[in-house]
Amino acid sequence: MTHPTELPARGSRAERESFQDLQTRLPGLFRNVFSHRATPRTVVVCPGLSLDPQVLAKVAGVRHYEERMLSMLMLLRLPATRVVFLSSEPISTTVIDYYLSLLHGVPSGHARARLTLLSTHDATPISLTRKLLDRPRLLARVRQAIGEPANAHLSVFNTSADEVSLAVALGIPLYACDPALAHWGSKSGSRKAFRAADVPMADGAEDLRDLAEAAEALAALLARKPMLQRAVVKLNDGFSGDGNALVDLSGLAAAPTAAALHDALPARLRPEADGLDFDAYAALFARHGGIVEAWVEGGVGPDAKRSPSVQLRINPLGEVELISTHEQVLGGRTGQVFLGSRFPADPVYAGTLQEMALRVGGVLRDQGVIGRFSIDFVSAWSGSGWQHTAIEINLRKGGTTLPYQMLQFLTDGSYHASDATFRTPLGQPRCYYATDNLVNPNYRRLVPQDLIDLLVEHRMHFDETRQQGLVFNLIGALSEYGKLGLVCIAETPQAADDQFIQARDLLDRETR
Repeated sequence: MTHPTELPARGSRAERESFQDLQTRLPGLFRNVFSHRATPRTVVVCPGLSLDPQVLAKVAGVRHYEERMLSMLMLLRLPATRVVFLSSEPISTTVIDYYLSLLHGVPSGHARARLTLLSTHDATPISLTRKLLDRPRLLARVRQAIGEPANAHLSVFNTSADEVSLAVALGIPLYACDPALAHWGSKSGSRKAFRAADVPMADGAEDLRDLAEAAEALAALLARKPMLQRAVVKLNDGFSGDGNALVDLSGLAAAPTAAALHDALPARLRPEADGLDFDAYAALFARHGGIVEAWVEGGVGPDAKRSPSVQLRINPLGEVELISTHEQVLGGRTGQVFLGSRFPADPVYAGTLQEMALRVGGVLRDQGVIGRFSIDFVSAWSGSGWQHTAIEINLRKGGTTLPYQMLQFLTDGSYHASDATFRTPLGQPRCYYATDNLVNPNYRRLVPQDLIDLLVEHRMHFDETRQQGLVFNLIGALSEYGKLGLVCIAETPQAADDQFIQARDLLDRETR
């Protein structure tokens, strides 16, 4: 097994120069390869989460979240495309067969011959990318599987210095945001981008280094808004809302000092993540920094507060592309943890959100950002209309990436921004309900093959003829955590919700 010439040291100037040289290939790949169905290409998928392991540890079954990017196997419907899928642990053959069965019109043998699965056989709680970098012989196998590197690129969940090292080690460009620009995806960077784009955001402060500075920001916020009852403190690099903490400001003395607020924080600050106490949160905040913002209260009446998001992409040619809109489904202690989504967002205001998101996208493009990202909002009904507040930018793939990719690949349809609808090539509308958090301890009684048997027996799998049905993910977490993800694709939002209820009830009955 051959090895390349000696690689530059990780984090060195030489590595950075090699990376920048590789990135110059992306515009040509986009013009000459990505846009042509039959052009040979190789996509290396590294689905690890290069995020703070202490924050990730609060997410049940997080090591199985690598499976969310198995939606990339749908690229095998392109006849000359090869996929190299990397994982921390080997993925069950049952799971791989399930995804390949969704490639309607492509013989499974043909698809499997173009798929390479490689694993580090390492379940420790460090990022997959770091595991790969620590195994030079495995990296050599990845390079061998790539074949011609000129038509290959690397796809990841999010980027860090490790992903730069991986791209250089493999000799292929990274189609994602340069981690040197990652600040624009932090909570502090998001606020700066919103300000530059003239997009409404919550009153607050950014670039805070510790909770002492957060207390100063809270005192200043209360001076501006003396009637404010709640605020939220956020880690710069929190994930799915687990880096947030709600601060109760009710009953404080008028105009409290920063020192008084700092002393009160242990009793008033409530981290969103389960099992994370005040001291642990304070240590995380000191390590990552963060922001303080006024809590956006809901309007009057049911469903008067929502959390929509807009998904975009900046391609290698510098074009900002609108991908989709969603209504986020949130939960957790104070309703800040991402649980799932409904697609598309309410057409009443989707157009307004899209326009604001495109302005933010223009700011990010001018900074050199490429790849997928999303912008989250809080929308509150005021009686005279919806008021939208931009909350954060996720400069990476996210919980809405997999379900939308599955919808797009399975139906070959497209999103129409003009009326915020998705339509198949025959003009039929499609929407979905998706979640990564279908959880029941009883589900641990099932192994992946049991799940597939139930889908077939009850005809709940995706039906190509009707272009409706269920697609499951996170199947590897089923037996260990009793946890699943699924996408319910239907013609109407109500039908998608009904599919979810039917699937949940079926699993509950079968495992009772």
